[in-house]
Amino acid sequence: MSQHRKVYGLGAEFNSAADLMHAAEKIRDAGFAKWDVHTPFPVHGMDKAMGLGKSWLSAAVFCGGFTGALTGISLTTIPSFFLYPMIVDGKPYSWPTVPAFFPIIFELTVLFSAFTALFTLLLLNQLPKWYHPVFNWDRFKRATDDGFFLVIEARDAKFSESRTKALMEEIGGQNVTLIHD
Repeated sequence: MSQHRKVYGLGAEFNSAADLMHAAEKIRDAGFAKWDVHTPFPVHGMDKAMGLGKSWLSAAVFCGGFTGALTGISLTTIPSFFLYPMIVDGKPYSWPTVPAFFPIIFELTVLFSAFTALFTLLLLNQLPKWYHPVFNWDRFKRATDDGFFLVIEARDAKFSESRTKALMEEIGGQNVTLIHD
């Protein structure tokens, strides 16, 4: 009795980063939305070739840093000015003493920004992900060495096993393989 395995997508291998970039432009122009490229090193210009926009990470990090700054300001000024106003060594407890609080405010801004960046990256990249269907493809082991791969997911609205395979072969894809989940 044969076991039914769900199709994850189609993968193709390319000879070089330039061939992969050209293929990414063709796939982008064909209107596919659920696809990715895998290379052993960063390829400059690949984001543009894939049609990717600006990441939301900077907005999240700004919000985290702003929250850290407000936390630092609150933790230093509220006790010093309102809850426990105290003259220490002849120094007043008014607004001219705020520069003494800058290191705390700065450090909390950096701390909150760093944690926001870390957790937002984990969330955006859907990590930790212990398993990915593309690891079932034997040729994909070369992705960290010298392989250049393009994978189109089956959940894409434009995905058709036969037409997508023909397109990938037409744009120079080699070893076009159906990847199962």
